[in-house]
Amino acid sequence: MCLIIFAYDIHPNYRLVLAANRDEFYHRPTEAAHFWDSDPEILAGRDLEMMGTWMGITRSGRFAALTNFRDPSSQIREPKSRGFLVRDYLSSKESPAEYIEKVKHNQSLYNPFNLLVGNLSCLMYFSNQAREFQELKPGLYGLSNHFLDTPWPKVRKSKQALVNYLELTQEEIVPQKLFEILADTERAQDHELPNTGISLERERMLSPIFIEGNDYGTRSSTVLCLDRNYNVLFQERSFRGDNKSWNEAIYQFKLS
Repeated sequence: MCLIIFAYDIHPNYRLVLAANRDEFYHRPTEAAHFWDSDPEILAGRDLEMMGTWMGITRSGRFAALTNFRDPSSQIREPKSRGFLVRDYLSSKESPAEYIEKVKHNQSLYNPFNLLVGNLSCLMYFSNQAREFQELKPGLYGLSNHFLDTPWPKVRKSKQALVNYLELTQEEIVPQKLFEILADTERAQDHELPNTGISLERERMLSPIFIEGNDYGTRSSTVLCLDRNYNVLFQERSFRGDNKSWNEAIYQFKLS
């Protein structure tokens, strides 16, 4: 994932309202969200190159999501796939805190990352660039390719759009409204762009909420809602290089 905005435990009817875009090279083979044959508890997409994933939830309410941390100077040789961090948490029985402690011991094996892991009791954030984990309090958060709530233009804009929508609806969340937030292709102004060690033109291309590049861009948008009666809505749209047409997967179920 390259953008995740979420309201955690602040809506009267929902424990979690989350909207996210996954950005990736177009040529990287990907499987859309589904319950895995190898582990039927897990609902997630799958990176068919390394067999990890970027976000998923289980039938018991374990949740994890990942973004890369953009720092070209911190890349390592022969790293483990960051998608294993999400996959391994979803398939484990460890608490979020126990799992993050284990990840901390092995964090140097991965290129820079941000990781969210949670269950029905808590939600935690960890980055191997900060090296300390954080248990999240109820609130509204945004995560892109820097630390949690770093005010990059796309993070500020999408968080404010989520705030505006949640203030208007105290009843049932309409996924289409969240997909509209995720579909924004407007680029940031040059003076707003971060300096992450890549070219200015690349920063411009990566600055929208929804990215449309020549070889790289937003591959999928996902809305995840968990209500206070333990009902899950997981809706994913997979794209082919723009946000004009998509394949869609929709799953609704009650946590066990």
